[in-house]
Amino acid sequence: MIGPRLSPPPGRIFGLVDLCVLLALAAGIYGIVTVARQWSGVLQPVAEIHLQSRFLPVYMLYSVTRGIIAYGISFLFTMIYGYAAARIKGADRIMLPILDILQSIPVLGFLPGFVVGLVHLFPHRNLGLEMSSVLMIFTGQVWNMVFAFYASLKSVPEDLAAVAQLSNLSWWQRFFRLDLSFAANSLVWNSMMSMAGGWFFLTVSEAFVLGKHDFRLPGVGSYMSVAIEQGNLRAQWQGILAMMAIIVSLDQLVWRPLVAWSKKFSAEEIEQHEGSDSWLLNVIQRSQLLRGLRWIGDQLRHVRKHASGTGPRSPDRIWNGEVVRWIKRITIALFGAAVIYGLLKYVHLLRDIGATEWKAIFVSALLTFGRVMAAVALASIWTVPAGVAIGRNPRWARALQPIIQILASFPAPMVFPFAVGMMLLLGIGLGVGSIVLLLLGTQWYILFNVIAGVARIPPELWEVARLNRLSWRQRWQKLILPGIFPSLLIGWMTAAGGAWNASIVAEYIRFKGQMLATTGLGAFISQATDEGKFHLLAAAVTVMALAVVSFNRLVWRPLSVLAQSRFQFSP
Repeated sequence: MIGPRLSPPPGRIFGLVDLCVLLALAAGIYGIVTVARQWSGVLQPVAEIHLQSRFLPVYMLYSVTRGIIAYGISFLFTMIYGYAAARIKGADRIMLPILDILQSIPVLGFLPGFVVGLVHLFPHRNLGLEMSSVLMIFTGQVWNMVFAFYASLKSVPEDLAAVAQLSNLSWWQRFFRLDLSFAANSLVWNSMMSMAGGWFFLTVSEAFVLGKHDFRLPGVGSYMSVAIEQGNLRAQWQGILAMMAIIVSLDQLVWRPLVAWSKKFSAEEIEQHEGSDSWLLNVIQRSQLLRGLRWIGDQLRHVRKHASGTGPRSPDRIWNGEVVRWIKRITIALFGAAVIYGLLKYVHLLRDIGATEWKAIFVSALLTFGRVMAAVALASIWTVPAGVAIGRNPRWARALQPIIQILASFPAPMVFPFAVGMMLLLGIGLGVGSIVLLLLGTQWYILFNVIAGVARIPPELWEVARLNRLSWRQRWQKLILPGIFPSLLIGWMTAAGGAWNASIVAEYIRFKGQMLATTGLGAFISQATDEGKFHLLAAAVTVMALAVVSFNRLVWRPLSVLAQSRFQFSP
């Protein structure tokens, strides 16, 4: 027996919205064919980049495609790595430190391995070079998503986990019905920030020098890189507008609908999400064509459900058996062999580095560390009061938060030439000027987190402060700073990590056909990459990773414990 028949969706068979859906589908198919033709074409290590505006639409298509594919890989990696770290007993003790080290490695640290390996794997096609660019964008996206997903899984309420266990759900059913649903909100918002991290190094990912080879791929990043090298201001402005169009389009066509959709997984009141509705989602919901497809899908699921029976399925026990234990042993053995092999190669690579070069690397690291801390401190001077003011005013928050998100998503290296030109006119060298460049790329993370921190302060505490007639200084000391400290700390950590990575483009810049550089670890890494000195690149990347991880362990982690123990609001 199939069961009761579902009624077809009411309304017109076809309308204007359905025509737009079909046109969007046709445009998507055309874009896929165009990108496939580029990826499968004959290898062109140095693609000719045209600065005429008519080439920008196809360059935008190529860049967006690389970003989306990188995000797809990041999402898959997040699901596997984050789930394993959270659900396999004791795995987080090993997997989280590895993740901490990987996220501290700058994009150029992954460059030689990706390019050399994939270009040799596909010696006659663009596929290898394209995948190298995609994987470099991936390294700018993935770490934030994995940490967010892991934190969400570890914070699943015990009562929900107990319900899932009593319902006799298999691990696959629990993953989709509980884990993924509970993490949906965090994944969406952190995906937005991760995509912004990928865009930051777009110029590096699409146009890079490795030894004697100058690799370029058609895209907005390489377009902007060539425009900067030639000092073409008109092309630079066109590149900025193109990048802004990409960010705004993705915000309206992808992220806004996802934010609106993810509200159904939130336990908060709907009023708190005022202004987060998506016009695109509302339009799509009026499409009779999509309603029909959804109805067909419901019919198929209905038939399959009655055909297979409605009784609960027995849980899959294979994951508790001998097969899984052998899989774990083989995986650990392969991973250990890979680590040992990598360490041996690493030691072999560093054996020719002398004391003078090591000294230069450590001095460069100290200078870059000073610039990173200065950039975070300068950013905090204005972002903290501005964030508090915006967070306290709901109207300002609704109006300015989307703008702040777009500004945070915009790749700061694209505006570096204008900032460098202004600083040179004022007689400011790159040694001090690189702090300003780091500031351009890190300040928005602090501002965004401060706004979120103010929103988490309970209204009752603001009312208590008003009734006690606290002065503005007392409010800042007793309410505002303690209230926003956990969020502010996240902003500092994100900004500092981003500044370390951004130093590779802030301390070593091509400007109007000449190379501007200052002493610093970022400049050291960029120069070693350009000259193909892989032993110096490996040493500099290792020192940067050690510096970032050590600072995380010695400073950020104790402050995080302090924030969780003293400055968290009780539910």
